[in-house]
Amino acid sequence: MKTFFTILLSFALTILLCSCPYSSQYKLDETPNIYVEDKLLGSWACFVKKQSTGKDDPVKMILSKKTDTEYNIAFTGRIDELKMFRVMNNDSISGWAFMSTAAGKQFLNISIKGNYYLVELKLKSDGTLSLLPLVEHFTNKMIKNDAQLRECLEFHYKTRVRPLYDDEFCLWDMVKVN
Repeated sequence: MKTFFTILLSFALTILLCSCPYSSQYKLDETPNIYVEDKLLGSWACFVKKQSTGKDDPVKMILSKKTDTEYNIAFTGRIDELKMFRVMNNDSISGWAFMSTAAGKQFLNISIKGNYYLVELKLKSDGTLSLLPLVEHFTNKMIKNDAQLRECLEFHYKTRVRPLYDDEFCLWDMVKVN
């Protein structure tokens, strides 16, 4: 009987400790205030290793201008594994985003189906773009407003040698495609 409970407890802990990108009803800024960067607009692509098969599959991100301070954003490609999260519309995930600066870094506040995802954006001098979503447990505080989220994010970046990213959802070194 003890073995059964040990296995059950281990299984429950495994599920609880699985990482997911951080999502919240709060964002880093109350309103978008950084203008859209033209160099980010367009289609970006990279390959991501599919967990179920171990094969590299293409993923594409499309950024377009929604307003002077907001982007339309869509992801296509290796997203059939995300169907269980119910964020897909047909064959893509779409939403809108805006840029924020915090802890000396650029972040996209990506809104998909009413949740905001915090994603560090790195545009390298070689023209590649990386999107690095923060992991769900980057903070252990209960966030109650936008200002508190910003404070927790800045504390996280000050106290960590390496920020906690959700590696399964990172899009590394995307290149611009037509």
